[in-house]
Amino acid sequence: MYSTMDNVDGKQARRTGTSSPLGELFDHGIDSLNCTLASLLETAAMMFGATKVGAFTALVPCLPMFFSTWETYHTHTLYLGYFNGPTEGLIIATAMMLVSGIYGPEIWQTPLAQPFPFLQAFIGEKTSVRDIWVPLILGAFCVAHLPACVFNVWSSRKAKGLPMLPLFLEWTPMVVFTASCIAWLGSDSSHLLKENHLTLFCLTMSLVFGRMTTKIILAHLTRQPFPYWTVLLTPLVGGAILGNLPMLGLPQISHSAETLYLQGYFVFAAIVYARWAHLVITSICEYLGINCLTIPLEKNSTDSANGDMKLPSGGINRPSEKHD
Repeated sequence: MYSTMDNVDGKQARRTGTSSPLGELFDHGIDSLNCTLASLLETAAMMFGATKVGAFTALVPCLPMFFSTWETYHTHTLYLGYFNGPTEGLIIATAMMLVSGIYGPEIWQTPLAQPFPFLQAFIGEKTSVRDIWVPLILGAFCVAHLPACVFNVWSSRKAKGLPMLPLFLEWTPMVVFTASCIAWLGSDSSHLLKENHLTLFCLTMSLVFGRMTTKIILAHLTRQPFPYWTVLLTPLVGGAILGNLPMLGLPQISHSAETLYLQGYFVFAAIVYARWAHLVITSICEYLGINCLTIPLEKNSTDSANGDMKLPSGGINRPSEKHD
């Protein structure tokens, strides 16, 4: 299902003459939802479990996804490098799952110097993949992904004679999202990881992050101001505060109350996301005169090629995709 929805606006849509902005919303919207869902499988395959390393593994894909979406908002071009998450990233994740299935997940905790003796001089005798996992992933993001996003946005702004510095304020939702997740899950007073609630937390964050990024995509398509906030971030900040009440001089929240809060948060996020998705999809379908996920029998590819689907000037546009 993920692969189908991720490619719903590709060659098939162009072949049938049904390419539209709704396709991009489905494309990047499903990517946003899948950031934590697919990574949960990776967390299980590497036997990280409900630990801080496991939480990091499940949530870290949200970082590159956000900044790629932010980049697209300003450049109106989706830059896909030689290495990107939806293709090579998934292939690597699948390969790692196969390795876990063949050799067992314990292989990721095996010292790297055992199969590769020449690495002992560089990383020591007992260092395993698990030991270098967090710095490896963060390093790859900070070196290979983030600078490219910033550079592309800077180049676009420079060509238009616009300043770059104010745009860093647009990182606010991601900073709040990341800081709140770290503060909540990383707190010694929180029971979520101790009580094995990482899956529920990640399911909730999938909806929160999905709402956050698709709002940016919608703003990009309709040429609207950048959305600095979503209502779904507010309970996340509240959870971060609840998980750190002793630091504020207040009694520690019970694990049953914290679990109930997270469950309520998930239900709230699901309702808000579903309502918003339905509103956006139906609005676009009515405006463009199209169906969602179905093609009318009388529809043919010549219609859209001849301009039957008219869009207002400066209105909804489908961005180009560029492979570096």
